[in-house]
Amino acid sequence: MMKIDIWSDFACPFCYIGKRNLESALKEFDSQDVVELVFHSYQLDPNAKKGGQINPVDELAKKYGTSRERAQEMIDRVVNMAKDVGLNYNYDKLISTNTLDAHRLSHYAKKENKDRELVEELFKAHFIEGLDIGDLEVLAELGARVELDREEIKSILKSEEYYSEVDLDKYTASQYQIRSVPFFIFNNRYAVSGAQPVEAFLETLTKASQ
Repeated sequence: MMKIDIWSDFACPFCYIGKRNLESALKEFDSQDVVELVFHSYQLDPNAKKGGQINPVDELAKKYGTSRERAQEMIDRVVNMAKDVGLNYNYDKLISTNTLDAHRLSHYAKKENKDRELVEELFKAHFIEGLDIGDLEVLAELGARVELDREEIKSILKSEEYYSEVDLDKYTASQYQIRSVPFFIFNNRYAVSGAQPVEAFLETLTKASQ
């Protein structure tokens, strides 16, 4: 069995792209049936406020202290990268939010062996559907899509459950000196940082399987 630990944030555009490239690599990998994907929480902005429609161009220009034109170029580059892997990012509908509850929900899904399906739904909801993944009702709906109980999700997210699991993932990331995501560790031996191309993942899969 090969284990791939993946640190990502649902508000990270490169994390979704990296996930897709890894999945494409796994389809070409002879031993894909013995690969376990373990998703870990990472927040790019733990202090982000919950849901609000934003102008992504203005937000990016402000964040990096650059012009709106340069910010638009950065967004266009990401959108084109996503398109290359079959993802149609919809930045016009993007809702900025805090991803803590989404990560808590992913840990509940992990307990129910639904984390792989839920992680996909969370990324899709944020970048393609323009949904607020910090909203309780939205998270309950996304959980229901992967056959988790809607009312159970609401109860969990109104409680203190799964905060410690998120914190542990963040602490582990700090121990590995992970400062950006996506970040992948193959069999505790090989690390891949960023949304690398399919070929890079295939190469690492081959090395880790030897």
